[in-house]
Amino acid sequence: MAENKHRKELIDGIFKQFEMLFENSQQAVYIFMDDTYKVCNKKFSSLLGYKSPDEWAKVNKNVPSVFVADKSVKTLINAYRNAMEKMIGSNFNVTWKKKSGGTVDTNVILVPIVYQEHLFALHFVSKK
Repeated sequence: MAENKHRKELIDGIFKQFEMLFENSQQAVYIFMDDTYKVCNKKFSSLLGYKSPDEWAKVNKNVPSVFVADKSVKTLINAYRNAMEKMIGSNFNVTWKKKSGGTVDTNVILVPIVYQEHLFALHFVSKK
């Protein structure tokens, strides 16, 4: 339970630190810690058909399969692992699943970032 509280404090803190980026970026943006602890901007949640960033963030089962088309899951997971294990940034294509069905093709820039000595993955997403 203490670990969950700590993770919640971390994701809330990183959101606050990056709030200007989330509010002003012309791209869809999200930061991922794990399936439960993630944040995005309105552009990203709208891109996938969610009413708000909070609605998107509340989905915490079967991530990334809920959000990512089968053909892109391996690509996204490998990029995430490289960011977390080797601190490597990358640029790749991802097809996302929309909440209401259908898909959207994007280009993703993923970079590792550090906040309070914890690694996160910062994603910039552009519709193709």
